[in-house]
Amino acid sequence: MVFLASRRCGGMAPMTGVLGWKERQGRRVGSVTLYVNDQLECMELHLGMDEKPSKSLWVKIKGRAGTGDITVEVWYRSLNQEDRADEALYRQIGVASHSQALVLMGDFNHPDICWRDNAAGHNQSRRFLECVDDNFLLQVIEEPMKRGAMLDLVLTNKERLVGNVKLKGSLGCIDHETVEFKILRAVKKGAQQALYPGLQESRLWPLQGSAW
Repeated sequence: MVFLASRRCGGMAPMTGVLGWKERQGRRVGSVTLYVNDQLECMELHLGMDEKPSKSLWVKIKGRAGTGDITVEVWYRSLNQEDRADEALYRQIGVASHSQALVLMGDFNHPDICWRDNAAGHNQSRRFLECVDDNFLLQVIEEPMKRGAMLDLVLTNKERLVGNVKLKGSLGCIDHETVEFKILRAVKKGAQQALYPGLQESRLWPLQGSAW
């Protein structure tokens, strides 16, 4: 999976961080990667250093003059993920939720969640909903992507922080869609600007050469 934080002009800087993994069978290789435009200042965050490494990546992107920073997390959750790994992520989200601006995005793999009713059939999915509620997060994608299920999510801790969400179709032969959205930040009372226009999530699975 590749997540791009871009702007309308300028090039892409070298990847901020790459988190790679192998499934237990040792066959499938994947990674979570974040590329950030070279005009944006950012730093990788290490939340929960005592935790077992999870398939997530946290960064802080510095805001422009007059605006605050934004914390961004990208995440991949496998369908057979253990409860312990889920809980480690939820603790990290709890720490990050104190940020003034937080955006979480990725493949959370909870196909049984009904976001309209805020309900789920499995214990793991219900626990995820509890984490979302406990940290006052908003889920902004409204259209299902994969076979009627909403696996790829964008969550934020601020109303109207994320806008202009669009599904842009799949990339190549993969069955996930590209999600494009803008992060808006208030610069003065009654006005908003696109602080990070075109922040875009792309599904590229698997990403070769980035595993460990």
